Amino acid sequence: MTQPPKGARRAYGAGTAPYAHPSPTTTRKRARSAPYFFLLPAAVLFLLFFALPIGYAVWLSFHKVEIKGLGLGKGAKSEVWAGLENYASALTDSEFLASSLRVLGYGAIVVPVMLGLALLFALLLDSERVRGRSFARLAIFLPYAVPGVIAAVLWGFLYLPDVSPFHYLLEKAGLPQPDLMDGGPLYLAMSNIAVWGGTGFNMIVIYTALRSLPAEVYEAAKLDGCSELQIALRIKIPMVAPSLVLTFFFSIIATLQVFNEPMTLKPLTNGIPSTWSPLMKVYNDAFTGGNIHAASATAVVLALATFALSFALLRISNRRTTQGASR
Repeated sequence: MTQPPKGARRAYGAGTAPYAHPSPTTTRKRARSAPYFFLLPAAVLFLLFFALPIGYAVWLSFHKVEIKGLGLGKGAKSEVWAGLENYASALTDSEFLASSLRVLGYGAIVVPVMLGLALLFALLLDSERVRGRSFARLAIFLPYAVPGVIAAVLWGFLYLPDVSPFHYLLEKAGLPQPDLMDGGPLYLAMSNIAVWGGTGFNMIVIYTALRSLPAEVYEAAKLDGCSELQIALRIKIPMVAPSLVLTFFFSIIATLQVFNEPMTLKPLTNGIPSTWSPLMKVYNDAFTGGNIHAASATAVVLALATFALSFALLRISNRRTTQGASR
């Protein structure tokens, strides 16, 4: 069989169909649909594991179990519409209100201390005089990689008088041994766990913002005779204010949703009730009391309170930022 000469064009005969290029309209449609195709797996996972559980919790919060007679036999228990009854019970529950107050006191300790240390460490690491910056950054961030349950167990055994090396050293030195697992010191004990684990993450966020600032600003300030402290107070901190606001929001949300620390320390002491935090109240109602409808209503109330608080703080922050820019 003879081959066509090199470089010759192939002639399409009757049995050969020429290659049809897609029209511009088809190309544009494919280009528009491509991003949605790649977003489809994430959208399905979001729907199955986030949106649907939230919708089901809201549906449960508006229902309750009605028991007929002695509650025996088929059809003795039925799920009926409850309206706002579960929400009224949650808002007037003394245990829920007490747990909310405890969490507010806990947050009043955790948030300022954690963000203050994170800002201090970020400013120190951003200084040119610091040695071993990479090791220090890793050492500060490393506690964040420890799961919250494991961190609570580790610190819990350090707090127990019978096994704690700190209590042993205080006893040998003849110093008083405080009980950190009961009363007021319990807030400090749990706050220490949260600060130890969360400072590294907030420090990385603030430090990244500091490293993105233009070096020309620092050089101009040094030429004007500013010291390192003046540069930190007058230039660095105001310019990383958005990062501080972001870490503040994260810290507020994490504080309102505290669960691992008190739940893990609870078996080690009698000073932590089963409803110490709002999420512990939800867990106790759902899995100990068996009232999943009341627990769902409490969870929805907590979620709405978190959203309202975050939205209010965000509005206040944006208003101050706008006023500062207008000046």
